[in-house]
Amino acid sequence: MSAYLKNEPEGIAKFNRIGTVSNVLFNLMFIVLSLTAVLPVVFVFIISVSKESAIQEFGYRLIPREFSWAGYIYLIEQGGVLLRTLANSLVVTVSGTVIGVLLTALIGYALSRQDYKLQKFFSWVVFVPMIFNGGLVAQYVVNTQMLMLKNTVWALILPMCVTSFNVIVTKTFFRLTIPDSLIESAKIDGASQFGIFARIVLPLSLPVLATIGLFLTFAYWNDWWLSMLYIDDPNLYTLQYFLNKLMADITMLSKMAATGNASQLELLAQMPKESARMAVAMVIVIPIACAYPYFQKYFISGLTVGAVKG
Repeated sequence: MSAYLKNEPEGIAKFNRIGTVSNVLFNLMFIVLSLTAVLPVVFVFIISVSKESAIQEFGYRLIPREFSWAGYIYLIEQGGVLLRTLANSLVVTVSGTVIGVLLTALIGYALSRQDYKLQKFFSWVVFVPMIFNGGLVAQYVVNTQMLMLKNTVWALILPMCVTSFNVIVTKTFFRLTIPDSLIESAKIDGASQFGIFARIVLPLSLPVLATIGLFLTFAYWNDWWLSMLYIDDPNLYTLQYFLNKLMADITMLSKMAATGNASQLELLAQMPKESARMAVAMVIVIPIACAYPYFQKYFISGLTVGAVKG
């Protein structure tokens, strides 16, 4: 009996212990959740390397009857267009994320300071757009007629740079993490506001900056809507809009060929419709999936700390 009590955890550790059955159940639950996230990606990849004729004959299968890289070859055949749109997406994603993180951090820091006289007013200015939206027409008129952003790369960057949600998360993080005494000490030492922000606040705010950066990276990389609204110049198409347009063209060819002659039907049969669609999905998903692990540690801590209080 004494040996049993000796092995018993003491203090708060005894409240964190977990039984064998519970441990097994938790592991099984996490395995199931992991499979629900991974298997769809694996399934999409398998379809993307399946032969089009096998898909039409046997449907979607986890183990394909015939392998083919025709879907990826079809994308590669787009040549310079694909590379140009990829470069546009990279430029928009990187520049938009950097500008967005910087602007969000500046606004969030200003609103987190209680001694800022207009803090309450601008907090409402930031909060209200989360509840009420001016609508697509108003946004389009402002961006095209007033800001003259149509057919410019800024039309793909500025509309998503700053969001109310990101500003509120950043403001909350600064308020809970950066003590007023630290700011006051820096002021006594003669530091300017920008000096305090650059040398003290930003180095202590890597978690929330990485969290906002991840949100913006996802938003910019997956966006095709802004290209459809504001871009008519093919040289400014982003990768997502180009691939979305490519899938729409494939669907249109399918409908046209259904009522066409034998030569059109034969041409359509040789086109990797389904595998090309899945190849498009893989091209979009893989880069952002590879980037996520680098943000994960900061993302979890930043989102948790920044969302404790309003």
